[in-house]
Formats: sequence, structure tokens, C-alpha cells
Amino acid sequence: MNPGELNPGIEKLRDHARGVFQAAVAEADPALAVERALGGGRDIPAPAAAGQVRVVSFGKGACSMGRGIGSCLEEAGLEWSGIAVVNRENREDVGGFRVLVGGHPLPDEAGVEAAREVADFISSSAEEDLVFVLVSGGGSAILPAPADGISLEDKLDCTARLLACGADIGEINTVRKHLSFLKGGAMAARMGRGKMVTLLLSDVIGDDLSTIASGPTVGDPTTFADAERLLREYGIFEESPQAVRDRISAGCRGEIPETPKPGAAVFEGVSHRLVGSNGLSLAAAVRRAEELGYQVSVFSETLVGEARKAGKDLAAVLLGNAPGAGPRAILAGGETTVTLRGGGRGGRNQELALAFALESTAAQDRSWVFLSGGTDGIDGPTDAAGALVDPLTIERGSGDGFSARQALENNDSYTFLERSGSLLKTGATGTNVADLQVLLVDS
Repeated sequence: MNPGELNPGIEKLRDHARGVFQAAVAEADPALAVERALGGGRDIPAPAAAGQVRVVSFGKGACSMGRGIGSCLEEAGLEWSGIAVVNRENREDVGGFRVLVGGHPLPDEAGVEAAREVADFISSSAEEDLVFVLVSGGGSAILPAPADGISLEDKLDCTARLLACGADIGEINTVRKHLSFLKGGAMAARMGRGKMVTLLLSDVIGDDLSTIASGPTVGDPTTFADAERLLREYGIFEESPQAVRDRISAGCRGEIPETPKPGAAVFEGVSHRLVGSNGLSLAAAVRRAEELGYQVSVFSETLVGEARKAGKDLAAVLLGNAPGAGPRAILAGGETTVTLRGGGRGGRNQELALAFALESTAAQDRSWVFLSGGTDGIDGPTDAAGALVDPLTIERGSGDGFSARQALENNDSYTFLERSGSLLKTGATGTNVADLQVLLVDS
């Protein structure tokens, strides 16, 4: 059986789930988010006399955010120059910008070279200049900036070890900020005494500005000691590259300057505006589900932790709801993690959805669908945004030696979900505000 052979009620639920998810993605459109924040150009502060306007935009939404601010600057009658650094899938030409590319999800040397250009661009700004920094999801990987003595391979090795341990984005960025020459407030420190406005499209749950893209223009409350403690708690300090251990240990001894801290003089001319977030997209998903006639509840605005456990928890909501209560939508937003145990393919949303489907087999005779997707359209190192499962997902993917539970244990959710026709593929969306989950249940 394939998805086309499902009964019409399930097909309708699948269409509605996609529509709710797309409403969340549309709310985080980078260009529109920037235009809203700047009042279409009315709320742009003028640079000082003889000052220039410079723009640095980086992340998955770099080009879209660049288009948005370009429109606003034109409306305000201001000329500008800019650099945009974006992943290859979202690259486009943007007037007024030199567009560079960096690797994602794995950083590459092109991104390192782009980081050097950005550093020089900001360092050359004058005190009279107005500098805009536009930050979107994926910025840490797309604009890697290894500190002196640290190679890109050293940072990749350290990050991979943290990811394999299930470290969350805040923990990973605590370490990365202390291995970088731009992150952890260092980008703002290069500006000197000019005025800097940072517009952020948050992919971090809770919207901690110091964590988004590793906080390049925000005071860093973490320390070298915090970075060492995390690596030791996960049992990977001694396994980390020698250069990483040497730098962190030197920082702990005070031999290397700390990252700029909140309240430091370098941030006197720096302001920040949050222009998009997971919370705002979740609210848009709620509105769309209500428009479609569902009674809506929010399971969690901060869904974090192990993906497969989150899938089980959401499945318990389905199993605990009595049939016949009318169309219901249970929504969530957040960003879970995966602890690697096997050698398969997949991502956190695919793993979450497969765990949900496995736990929901007792509700096979009911009408429901469950979607878990990344708003950037990319879930892990795959071409899927996540998955859209239904009561027959497990049945369709099983057989010929394939087992959903074995796939889950081998972190091979992609293979099983592809067999069952349950992958959610949207292509790169040009934005990134973490993940959304949509559970629709009909009577």
C-alpha cells in the first residue's frame, strides 16, 4: 500500500498537516521579518555625517534577509555595501551584496575564507558608520572562524563528538565560542566604537541571543572553564584534538583573553532585535489549524531532549485522547537531539516521527496523522525536512527484513520512512527557526 491508497479522511489530514507546517514556515520568511522589524525602512537609524552603511548577513536566510534590508535601505534613501554568506542550497544574487558560500551542515574552508572577509569588512568600519548584522539559523556552521592554532578539522572533530553525545545547541556553542575569532561577541569587538544593529532570526529554543549562531555580537556569559567542564562531563576532553585541549586549558589558566562579557564597553553601540523565532511560527501554526476547524492545544513550546522520547510522549497524548471528541490539533515547537547508537541515516525529526508511529500502533484503527519537520527543510544530513506518519506507516515500511524498531535502534529512520512513503520533503526553505510538530486527530 502507498499513501495514495489511504482513505480520504487520512488524506485530508495529511494535506491539513502540511498546510499548518507551511504556515509556520511562511511566518519566518526572512525578508518579510526584516521588513517588519524596520518598518519598511521608516525605523532605520541614520548613520552619522559622512558615515557609511555596511551590512553583514549570514546563515541559511542570509540572502533573503539581505533582500529585505536592501528594500528598506532603498526606501530610506540610503546607500550601502554588504557581504552575505549562505549555504549553497539557498544562494541567490542580491543587489548591493557580495554573496559568498559556506558549508552546511558541515563547515568548510570556503566558509573559513568568508569569515576572514567578514572580519576584515567589519574591522575597516569607521566610528561614523552604521553596521547591520543579520543572523539566521545555521550561522555557526556557515561562517566558521577557527581561532589561531585551531584548524577547521579540530573544530569539526570536537563538534561531532558533542553531537554524538547528544549535547544541545547551547552546550555545543559554549565550546565553539571559545575556539573562534568571531563568535561569542568577537564580531562586535572588531567594530570598535561604531553603531551596530543586529537583527536575529532565531533557531534557538528560548531565543537566548548569546546562543543564536554562537552570539557573534552578544556578550558571552560562558567561559573557558565552562567549555572544559562540558567536554569532561561528556567524557570527551581527552579524546578531543590536542590543539583544542591546549587552547581551552590555556584559557582556563588566563593565558588567552576570555570572550567579551555582557556589559563590556565593546557593546555600548550594539543593539539587537529578534525578528523571527520558533515561538512566532508556532503561533502562526496555531492560527492556521484553527482556521481549518481544529480545536487546538499546544503540547510544548520548548520541546527538547531525546527525539525518540519526545515521540513517545506525543504518542501518549494521542492514545490518551478518547475517540469522538471532534477534530483536534496538538502542536509543539522546539528542537530535540539524537544520541548516535548506529550507522544509519536520518535526522531528529525523522527519528521523532518514527518513534511516534511505533508507539501509536494501538491507534491504527483511528484517523490521525503526525508531522515533525525542520523549518529549514533539512533534517540531519538528508534531503528530507522530516516525516509525516499515519496509522499505516509501520505496516507499509515493514517486511523484507525491515523492522521499524531495528531502524530506530540503528538511527536509520530515513530508510524505513522512505520505504513507507512517509518522508516530508520541502526542499530548502531559506529560513530556519528550529522544528514544528503537528498531530491532527479526527473523530
